[in-house]
Amino acid sequence: MTVQGYDPRTGQPYGDPLEVTSDTEVDRLCEAAHSAYLTWSDRAAEDRARVLDLVADRLDGESEALIAVADAETALGVPRLTTELKRTTNQLRMFADVLREGSYVDATIDSPNMDIIPPRPDVRRVLRPIGVIAVFSASNFPFALSTVGSDTASALAAGCAVVVKAHPGHPNTTNETGRVVAAALSEGGAPDGLFSVVHGTQSGVRLVQHPLVKAVGFTGSLSGGRALYDLANSRPDPIPFYGELGSVNPTVVLPAAAAERSSEIAAGFAQSVTMGVGQFCTNPGLVFAPSSIVDDLGKAVTDSHGGAMLNERMHDTYRSTVDTLSHSDLVSLVATGSAPGDAWASKPALFSVPLATFEANLEKLTEENFGPSALVVTYSDVADVLPVLSRLPGTLTGTVHAQPSENADAAAVAGELRKIAGRLIYNGWPTGIALAWAMQHGGPWPATTNASHTSIGVPGIYRWLAPVTYQTWPDELLPPELRDANPLGITRRRDGVLGNH
Repeated sequence: MTVQGYDPRTGQPYGDPLEVTSDTEVDRLCEAAHSAYLTWSDRAAEDRARVLDLVADRLDGESEALIAVADAETALGVPRLTTELKRTTNQLRMFADVLREGSYVDATIDSPNMDIIPPRPDVRRVLRPIGVIAVFSASNFPFALSTVGSDTASALAAGCAVVVKAHPGHPNTTNETGRVVAAALSEGGAPDGLFSVVHGTQSGVRLVQHPLVKAVGFTGSLSGGRALYDLANSRPDPIPFYGELGSVNPTVVLPAAAAERSSEIAAGFAQSVTMGVGQFCTNPGLVFAPSSIVDDLGKAVTDSHGGAMLNERMHDTYRSTVDTLSHSDLVSLVATGSAPGDAWASKPALFSVPLATFEANLEKLTEENFGPSALVVTYSDVADVLPVLSRLPGTLTGTVHAQPSENADAAAVAGELRKIAGRLIYNGWPTGIALAWAMQHGGPWPATTNASHTSIGVPGIYRWLAPVTYQTWPDELLPPELRDANPLGITRRRDGVLGNH
């Protein structure tokens, strides 16, 4: 069996067919990864940081060739892919800096005290890497959320080994990226087997079920993620499954903002909803707004452009959903944009529905339509919107557009959105996610399978770490992060006080 890449602009095959990875080969790669993990996890943080920097440098050095392959397989365009690859290498360097800073290990020391009840011995706690991680590539970010994207970068930084399940939508991009990464790791002295790639649906199933795999990172569809989540939890030894699955990303436009900044908001909305042909997990697919702004929103969508979607299945599903909504008695078609004549091209679309109708059909009208479409829910009084927000499915983001005079209403809306969303945006748009310590890219089900973790940003590293406490161990046998002299100079909590002691 083989996996074939395609050019979304023509619908024709791209590159040679690639062999599906056999179960025997998956097993071999997992065993090699486990052996590599045993070595890599004991490497000094500075050494791991140096290797991550080297991988970033080598990817930058081959950027032109990588981007050409990715554009042929995704039709995302050279400008977008250039930015995405740079984001990917910056992400690797960010985690290298995290390793050098050192506080991510959460080193905690409690001195012995035999005079309290119960008596306390010397106990010291640190986060340690957990093992081999299976990473499932995303369709819509062939670099930043795929082969060496956020899951892989954070897992390697943590001290884990990675086996990547390639996405069938860009298999050649995966192979070429994987080639550069593997060569850079070898050049940097990383152990053989630390990073590898597999192809084919069955290889992904095998990975999730393999006893040496200790956690899974996934970005993809709700149906695919749910199937793998169930597999991870049905193992004899269930493992964490960190899935980012789907999101409608509600936006609430308050009345004064709609009256005073209608054109500006409409332009920003259209740019956000059509970015990457709407194939972003943070696409603002649901907007609550006064009816006065609908015409401007419609005009902005009419003036916008679609493009070729990532694969034929996504294109067909998007078109089918738009056609169904266009003929629905529940919603009205407000506007459609234009699209090129590419094989899998899709046009932007905007629909509207009154709040009462939306509330009565909430489950049906909150299904994500992956592509450049959105539904605007019109309201008269923001007080009527508040109880509806808390009934929305879990989402990655929630956005508020408001004027300073509407601070009280904005706070009330945020109070509802924070119950269902992992990131709240004020007078902005959810597409575009910063690489930062404070970033949260997660939310309640079905946005993610674990709302307390993030798949983007520095805290993503915590998914691949587990705490270990050392009790009454000799100082010379402790990990460097826990020794009395603090040889790494990292920030630690000692007897309840944070510092460099």
